[in-house]
Amino acid sequence: MDLVPAPKGEASVKTTVVEVEAVDMEAQYDMEDDAPDLALEISSDLESDSDDSDGWDNLSNCDEAIQFLRDDQIRDGLVPGACTLEEATAYRQRLHAIGKAAFVEETILRETVTAKKLCTAFGIAPPAFLDGAPDESYHSLLAIAISREFSRRPKLPQYNSIDDAVRLLRESRNIIVLTGAGISTSLGIPDFRSKDTGLYSKLAHLGLSDPQEVFDIHIFREDPNIFFSIAKDILPTEKKWSPTHAFIRLLQDKGKLLTNYTQNIDNIEANAGVRPEKIVQCHGSFATATCVKCGFNVPGDAIFDDIRAGNIPHCTACKEKIAEEGLKPQGLKRKRSSNGQQKDRKVSDDSSDEDDYEIPTPGVMKPDITFFGEDLPDEFGERLLHQDRELADLVIVIGTSLKVAPVAEVPGILPRNVPQIYISRTPVSHTEFDIDLLGDCDVVVSELSRRAGWDLQHHMIPADEKVDITSVDGYESRHVFKVVDA
Repeated sequence: MDLVPAPKGEASVKTTVVEVEAVDMEAQYDMEDDAPDLALEISSDLESDSDDSDGWDNLSNCDEAIQFLRDDQIRDGLVPGACTLEEATAYRQRLHAIGKAAFVEETILRETVTAKKLCTAFGIAPPAFLDGAPDESYHSLLAIAISREFSRRPKLPQYNSIDDAVRLLRESRNIIVLTGAGISTSLGIPDFRSKDTGLYSKLAHLGLSDPQEVFDIHIFREDPNIFFSIAKDILPTEKKWSPTHAFIRLLQDKGKLLTNYTQNIDNIEANAGVRPEKIVQCHGSFATATCVKCGFNVPGDAIFDDIRAGNIPHCTACKEKIAEEGLKPQGLKRKRSSNGQQKDRKVSDDSSDEDDYEIPTPGVMKPDITFFGEDLPDEFGERLLHQDRELADLVIVIGTSLKVAPVAEVPGILPRNVPQIYISRTPVSHTEFDIDLLGDCDVVVSELSRRAGWDLQHHMIPADEKVDITSVDGYESRHVFKVVDA
C-alpha cells in the first residue's frame, strides 16, 4: 500500500497506513522452486515502467531473511564477491540512463556480470538460502531489486555542501517540511524505533508478537487496554516546543513554508505557532477524540486525565443516553447465541434474568490518531497531489526514518528536479536525498539558521553554542553536526 511514482508522470496515492520494511531491516522473499528463464522473466518484468509496489510488498513478506546493504557496508567490502561502491554507483547510473530492459540486456544477457553480484549493486546481500544455487536462482530477486532502484529518485549532483543547503533555504519560497518523532525527543517524548530508548523497545511486557500492534486498529477494537497502557508516554504534557518546531515556525514567518506534513501525533507544531492551514496531520493527533460507538467528538484534552492515569476514557454522551433510558430488563436486547439466534430463556439455579441480556456500555473514546490499518485523512493525498506537488521548490525531511507508508514515499512522488535535504541522527538509504545533515535535529537547524543569518530564538539553544561539522568519508553530500565539547 505504498505511495509510489506512477508511470508517464501521473501520480497515484494509496493512503492506508502500513509499516514498510525499508533499510537495515530483515525482509523476506518467496522464491520459486524453479528459477524463471532469464530472457523471458527478467526482460518481460522490466520492459514496462510500472511501479514496483507489488514487488516491494513481495520482497517484504517472504519466508527467508534477506539483508539489505547500506552504501558504507558496500564500500567497506563486508560482503565477499560484492560490487565495489564505485561499481555499484556506475551500475545504478547506467540503469537510470538506459532503462531497465536495456540494462538487463547489457549486463545479464551478455553475461558481463552475474546476477548474484549485481544484486549487491542495488543493496541486497546474497541470501544464505541461495548459497551454492545456480546464478539463475537470483533472477527473480534481481528483477525486484532493479525495479526498486529504477523507481528511486536520483540525487541531484549540483547540491552537496552545507553552503548549498543554506543557499537553498535562503532562495526557496515554497518549502515542504516532512517531520517525524525525532523533532520531539528533546522534549522527553520518545521516538518509536531507537534502540533501548524508543517506544517500541519498551513494549515487551505487553506480550505482543510485534510492538507495532499497540497501534493496530483491529487490536484496539478488541482490547483498548493495550493502547491506553502506553498512551500516557506519548501524550504531550505541556505546551512547549523544541528548537526544530521553532525552525518550522520561522520558515512560516519568513513566508517560505508551503506545508508541514507531520507524522507526529503530539500536536506540538500548533503549540509553536504553526498555523492550521500550514499543517497536514498525516497520522492525526491527540487534538480531538471520537467515540468508537456513537461518533461523539470532543477536544483531546477532555480525556487527558484518564490517559495520564492509564485508564480507558469512555464516552460521556453514551453514559448520558444509558442513564436516560435506564437499565430496565424490558428495554434491553436479549443476547444472541453464536449462531445469531436469540437465546431461549432458561431457568436454572445458577442463572438469572440479567445473564440473558446485554447490558449497555458506553463507547471508548479513541484519540483521533491514525492507526495501522486505517486510512490517512483525505487532506493528505488531496493537498500533496493537487497543490503542493506542483508548487514545492524544496523538501526538508526532519527526524524520521521514513518507514511508514504512504508518508514514507512522499519524497518519491514529488518532481525529481526539486532538491531534497535530510536531517536526522542516522541516514537512510532506501531514499536518495541530495544533502544529508546528520546529528541532533535541534543542533542542525540551529546551525543552518545561524549560517543563513536568521535569528532562531529558543531557550534550548545556548547563546555561545559552537558546532563542529565533518564530512563523511566517501560521501560528498553527507555531513555530521556535533556540538563542540558536548
